[in-house]
This record gives sequence, structure tokens and C-alpha cells, in this order.
Amino acid sequence: MSEAALVQAAIGDSEFDRDTAVTRRAPGVYDIDLSAGWTIINAVNGGYLLAVLGRALADTLPHGDPFTVSAHYLTASEPGPAVVRTDVVRTGRTLSTGQASLFQYDEAGREVERIRVLASYGDLDALPDDVRTSAKPPAIPPLDQCFGPADSPAPVPGSSAITDRLMLKLDPSTLGWALGSPSGKGEMRAWFGLADGRDADPFSLLLAVDALPPTAFELGLSGWVPTVELTVHIRCRPAPGPLRVSITTRNLAGGFLEEDAEVWDSADRLVAQSRQLARVRL
Repeated sequence: MSEAALVQAAIGDSEFDRDTAVTRRAPGVYDIDLSAGWTIINAVNGGYLLAVLGRALADTLPHGDPFTVSAHYLTASEPGPAVVRTDVVRTGRTLSTGQASLFQYDEAGREVERIRVLASYGDLDALPDDVRTSAKPPAIPPLDQCFGPADSPAPVPGSSAITDRLMLKLDPSTLGWALGSPSGKGEMRAWFGLADGRDADPFSLLLAVDALPPTAFELGLSGWVPTVELTVHIRCRPAPGPLRVSITTRNLAGGFLEEDAEVWDSADRLVAQSRQLARVRL
């Protein structure tokens, strides 16, 4: 991490907050200019998009914290103007459910739906402390023994926009693909944070589950791995400090693979889980 990144940005006052902020035009209708800073090659990152819709739903629903968010990615989003439309499905005492869609315009000026989300929100601070789990934090070497994009001899053309905004340090045992020797195990592990030092919150967890290189790389494949569907469970509010993210794929078949992600905070708590189905260009 650079010396500049040691000057920590606050939650609510960072580049991530500014780039995911939506402007309410009317009840349930929000405008946003999708930033090119969160792209991989030319496509806007799916986790960034999830955070954008997540913020719109937090404004729409009476509860402010995402508990479960399920998204279907219909068409590839591009940097530029977009409209988010939300609807309240149900409100309850502990959970509220809503849906949201993000639209952009084609060359003829017609609206094209990019992503559709169904989500339930609640209050993470009201959850009981009782935890019973067999899950264990991933075994990742210390931060200074892991490697990020800045350690590469040359950046991948067109793919560095989002990595400039992340503190991403990959476990060397999952970096075989970068050296021309993928392990074939379908695993990716890394330390994760935002480059400006902003601590994690529930909305940045929506980004974290989809910000690592795809596990397909360690399976010996290359190229874009577009998300078809992504479901994220936010389990608790993360403690300050870097996150550890572990992603695994156990089955690639018919040109599709799943990615199961776990996100752990500095207090060794499992703060987010996700599963996505992605398409692989064989």
C-alpha cells in the first residue's frame, strides 16, 4: 500500500461512497453516473453495481442494512448515466424486502435493463451475539507476504481501473495463473480493502465478494467471466481493518461455474458470504 493510502478516508467520505451515491429524482427513482473507475476492461464491476442498487434500496426501505441481496445481470453495464427504479415488496418489524432495477439507454434512446435485484434489509446492530459455526478463517499469509497488481512487472492492458481503487493482496498459492502455471484448484484468496483506507461497511462487502480475479484463472482459463446471478448474505457489520476474502469453485460444466465466497473481518468473524453463477468463454 502506498504512503498516501495510509491517510484513511472515513465511511461516507471516500471515493467509493461518492461513486455509489444515488440522487433521488422522485420516490423510487434515482439517478447515478456510473464511474469508469470501477471497470474491468470495459465492463462495470458487478460488485460495484450491487453497491449502487444497495444504496438506492437503503433509501427506499425503512431498514438500512442489506441482509440478503440477489441480483441477475441481464446486460453488461457501461460507465455513464443510469437510472435505478425501486419498489417496496413488503415491510415488517425486523425485515423489509424490496426490488430494484438499473437501466441505461441504447443508441436509439431506449431504456435497457442491466441488472435486477431482490433484497431484504434489516438492522445489523439489532442482531443477537450468539454465533455457532464450524467455519474457519482462510489461511492467508501475512499482508506483507502477499502480492498485488503493483507487484506485477506490467499491468494487464485495460484492466487496471478498479485495481487502482482497491488494496488487494493475493495469496501467493493462488497466483499460479499470473506466472503461467495455474494450479487447477479453482481457488482465490486475498487481503482486501479500499485503496484510500476507508474501513468496510455492509455496502463495501457487496463489492468485496466480486472484486478478486476470477477462480477460472487458476483453472487455466483466461478472459472475461461475466456474472449471471449473484447472491450475497451480509452476516454482521465488519470490524475496522483489512478483510480476508476466500473464493472457491468446485464445478465448471457446460460453460458455467459457481464461485462461493467468504469474507472475514479483522476480528475473525464471517461477515459476508456469497454464491454466484458465471459464464466462462471456453
